[in-house]
Amino acid sequence: MLVLFVCFANTCRSPMAEAVLNHLQSTKQLNWTVDSAGTSDMNAGRSPNPNTLAVLREHGLGSSHVSRQVRVEDFSNFDYILAMDENNLSYLKRIAPEGSRAKVELLGEYRMDELDKIVVDPYGQGIESYRRCYNQISLFCQNFIDQKVQKMSEEGDL
Repeated sequence: MLVLFVCFANTCRSPMAEAVLNHLQSTKQLNWTVDSAGTSDMNAGRSPNPNTLAVLREHGLGSSHVSRQVRVEDFSNFDYILAMDENNLSYLKRIAPEGSRAKVELLGEYRMDELDKIVVDPYGQGIESYRRCYNQISLFCQNFIDQKVQKMSEEGDL
């Protein structure tokens, strides 16, 4: 399975989700490819936000990700492209080539009913906003991986 997370600048939410899903899939001994990108190229070539890295470290995770903008070929290279909010999703659907391989949806579609499906951008806010973002992303990623593993198991692909 190939999964791409997308947020605006690819320095806060999407690299956080990439690190979380990479950790989860490795604990389940899956061989998934996980990456992240931004709808904007304003931070291309930069490391994740220091608060993103700090929150990941609090959970024993890290990231060596270098930000990049989403590319048209991502739609044929990935199985899932998961957006953090409606603006990201609209952009992705607008640039997606017709007949793309990737299923494009909100990461928040894998939420529990009581949670908002939008992962709010913590940029410019304090560390607590990044912690809330991490908690939300962790739940969504856990639900995503559980659903996909169950489906793969039912289909005999596991």
